[in-house]
Amino acid sequence: MADRFDEANLYTLVDEEGVEQTFEMLDAMEVDDKRYFALMPVYDDPQEQLEADGELVILTSEIINGEEMMASIDDDDEYERIGNMFIDRLNAIFDDEYEDEVEDPDVEE
Repeated sequence: MADRFDEANLYTLVDEEGVEQTFEMLDAMEVDDKRYFALMPVYDDPQEQLEADGELVILTSEIINGEEMMASIDDDDEYERIGNMFIDRLNAIFDDEYEDEVEDPDVEE
């Protein structure tokens, strides 16, 4: 099985203060004709990665100067609703992957 980081979708984004941060895109979906993205910060330092809180960053798609860009979601209710949808989707994905990796206890080696 390939390491999941071999296939990582990494994006370097710049925040309002001009600070660059790299993120791994975990999932994307469309809801009510809008695109949303679930991202997780990626750190160069393995210790920083371990210490990270693991919080998802949820962004939406906006057209700025004719170009599609990832942007913050300003509406708190929308952010929470979409964030919860991503959490449910990601939990289902990772639960399925875990179940596939767990050996069947009835099978003898």
